[in-house]
Amino acid sequence: MVADMNRLEQAARVSMSGFQDAEPAPAPRSSHLSLRLGAIALLAAVALTAAWQLF
Repeated sequence: MVADMNRLEQAARVSMSGFQDAEPAPAPRSSHLSLRLGAIALLAAVALTAAWQLF
């Protein structure tokens, strides 16, 4: 049973490898970019709030 599952998993990987090669994968980078921009904006807001409280 385990050997059958391993063969099925390997066959699925082989069959999906053609689809993965055909698709470009720049989408995760854009989400990382938006997360970075969000983090920078949040840090800037915290820094401005801290500066406002000090002066």
